[in-house]
Amino acid sequence: RGVGGAKMAAGSGGPAARELFAEGLLQFLRPAVRQLDGHVHAVRESQVELREHIDSLATELCRINEDQKVALDLDPYVKKLLNARRRVVLVNNILQNAQERLRRLNHSVAKETVRRKAMLEAAGGYPQGLPGK
Repeated sequence: RGVGGAKMAAGSGGPAARELFAEGLLQFLRPAVRQLDGHVHAVRESQVELREHIDSLATELCRINEDQKVALDLDPYVKKLLNARRRVVLVNNILQNAQERLRRLNHSVAKETVRRKAMLEAAGGYPQGLPGK
């Protein structure tokens, strides 16, 4: 059965059909949550690297400005870099919060899967056609 068939079975069948649908839905969501978590982790790492580069560039600009015999006003550029750094830090904080929510969601999905498998086993095993553990 496709997803539509599972929906119909969940709505018209008994508890076993609803459990089967719930199990299928959990199995469907788990890889997506894990993949999204991996992408968020990669973006966070690149954000940290970008922030470090911005800090290094701002420091270098300040050093160049101090070493110049001709007065160059690099302060606006340093301010722009610091503003960009601040935005990177804000995005990183948002990503960190999203990753933590994803981690909790993944944990909940795993916990619910274990709970539902235990319920199915206690009810007399898996329904016909559903693979075991």
